[in-house]
Amino acid sequence: MTTEPVEYDVVVLGAGPTGENVADRLRAGGLSTAVVESELVGGECSYWACMPSKALLRPVIARAEARRVPGLRQSVQGPLDVAAVLAHRDQEVSHWKDDGQVSWLESTGAHLYRGRGRLEGPKRVVVEGPDSERRVLTARHAVAVCTGSRALLPDLPGLVGAKPWTSREATSATEVPARLTVVGGGVVGVEMATAWQALGSQVTLVARGDLLLPRMEPFVGQHIADALSEAGVRVLMNTGVTAVEREGGSGPVTVVVEGGERIEADEVLFATGRAPRTEDVGLDTVDLQPGSWLSVDDSCRVEGSDWLYAVGDVNHRALLTHQGKYQARIAGAAIVARAQGVPLLETDRWGAHSASADRFAVPQVVFTDPEAAAVGLSLAEAEAAGHRVRAVDYEIGSVAGAALYADGYRGRARMIVDLDRQILLGVTFVGPGVGELLHSATVAVVAEVPIDRLWHAVPAYPTISEVWLRLLETYREG
Repeated sequence: MTTEPVEYDVVVLGAGPTGENVADRLRAGGLSTAVVESELVGGECSYWACMPSKALLRPVIARAEARRVPGLRQSVQGPLDVAAVLAHRDQEVSHWKDDGQVSWLESTGAHLYRGRGRLEGPKRVVVEGPDSERRVLTARHAVAVCTGSRALLPDLPGLVGAKPWTSREATSATEVPARLTVVGGGVVGVEMATAWQALGSQVTLVARGDLLLPRMEPFVGQHIADALSEAGVRVLMNTGVTAVEREGGSGPVTVVVEGGERIEADEVLFATGRAPRTEDVGLDTVDLQPGSWLSVDDSCRVEGSDWLYAVGDVNHRALLTHQGKYQARIAGAAIVARAQGVPLLETDRWGAHSASADRFAVPQVVFTDPEAAAVGLSLAEAEAAGHRVRAVDYEIGSVAGAALYADGYRGRARMIVDLDRQILLGVTFVGPGVGELLHSATVAVVAEVPIDRLWHAVPAYPTISEVWLRLLETYREG
């Protein structure tokens, strides 16, 4: 049965962090909003990505760092309490129940519709609910597609029948596999290799390229590869997978790699990329390609449209939760401004005039041991963009605060200086605890703080943040 259309100012497809924040910004602007969700309110990040993965990794990293502290080292030599780690993970994801998230969303004034939402022409969404009822929603001003992304599996012989893990299974597994093969050297691959090796699995990591985390500075991937190897992970670089075998979809799984080696494991995780979840949202009804990434302007409005927005992963600008939430604030403010006929440059403090930063100053932390953190451009990216730059490096372990933080601290910092404008285009850190250094770097890059002014941002002694002073000194001496 199809219901009579219900009209809202805006209809949002997807109730993950991005969709939730779009709804919140629309509420602040006085617009009525419907939010459609086919799974759990809170989305991928809350239940299968950021929260469960970091819940698994936190005890791993805490133990590793404690083992580097004199007087504490001998107390933490035993194995992790796997049951406790998994129980804490389950608690952090609310046991895969979304009651709390639903309450928060409803507190914004948004109307939640459970079911699969599909566009059916301009400003019209049909929701196929769990009760087989078709609810029709229409939008006065805008529809925002915030459906996120999904794991992308390569086309390999035997892969589908082998029932591989994706990031979802890797973060929600209830038992530790005795042997785990991880295919992929990106963020998911290295984080899950770190977690499951520490929880007791014998992990083999297979990466096609010659560097882990290839989008970061090359020294980052080398630090991570060395640390994984020291932890017991077998790391195979420059190695492609040619087939996967698993009899009947259960029991041991075999990964066949280039050269013919057969790697047997109990589970295999493929962390080889993401695809947009736009294959079944009705893009064909508005002359767009189903399953495609959606190109947007700096307010996250789909190019060529005056009513359709694509926010978060689906626009392929930055597949990160914090960037999706940032874009949501931008898009929400832009939708409100356009609905009210207000120029975008005159919107509130969340206004769309700041929308371009997400392409150039995207911060990211990789929660391995050691951590990796970066914002802005790498040296290669800056040079490719035509900037006249200089890379300034410093070994973080030479900073007094690092020596106090951990015996034998190993890490490295790099800042990319625009020699013409005397500002920073990018900053990268690798080492224990460096994730907490990243926001200062983000502020420096986003605000385009002149090098001469950074000298007056005095780091407290003795903290690892003194690496900033050392970087500036190295730059001046060079």
